[in-house]
Amino acid sequence: MAMATSLSSLTSSLSSLSFSSQISHKPVHSVSFPPLKPLALKSTAAPKFPALTVAASAAVAESEVETVDLKKLVKTRLPGGFAAQTIIGTGRRKCAIARVVLQEGSGKVIINYRDAKEYLQGNPLWLQYVKTPLVTLGYESSYDVFVKAHGGGLSGQAQAISLGIARALLKVSDSHRSPLKQEGLLTRDSRVVERKKPGLRKARKRPQYSKR
Repeated sequence: MAMATSLSSLTSSLSSLSFSSQISHKPVHSVSFPPLKPLALKSTAAPKFPALTVAASAAVAESEVETVDLKKLVKTRLPGGFAAQTIIGTGRRKCAIARVVLQEGSGKVIINYRDAKEYLQGNPLWLQYVKTPLVTLGYESSYDVFVKAHGGGLSGQAQAISLGIARALLKVSDSHRSPLKQEGLLTRDSRVVERKKPGLRKARKRPQYSKR
């Protein structure tokens, strides 16, 4: 009996509700978006490598021009070549041989028709080897140095140039011998790499000993 009354009350409450009154008849505002613009893709057909190549080729061209200019300078300053000059000295170190010519000037050092700093790769120790004899006598800005060097590496060539400059300075004046000798600049360094021995890995290094 109680269930019947609850069902009747539920149906009456449902019939009293009007769903139509709760529905709003207001127009729905539509949201409009602006049209999408097509993406402008950058063309990657032309890489940046050609510009680098042009810059590198320009640097090579400039170095070639400088080399040609230095060759002309050496030929004008040394008529007849190196052998025809009076203030000349030969230096050796390991397998390197350097022929050095001194002329009065402003302190330029030209090695194989190239500037000394460029030829010796800006290494301060090798540049110091070259300048030490002139600095010892205070001639670092009084003579221009022209060098032909071959054999060995840059370190050996730098030390050979040092000995060649010191020997050339002896021809300027015999009084230079004492200060140059005190600095050890007239001594020919006879040390060379010791030859490899048969049965050894190097000159004296032996293979590892294994007892068993």
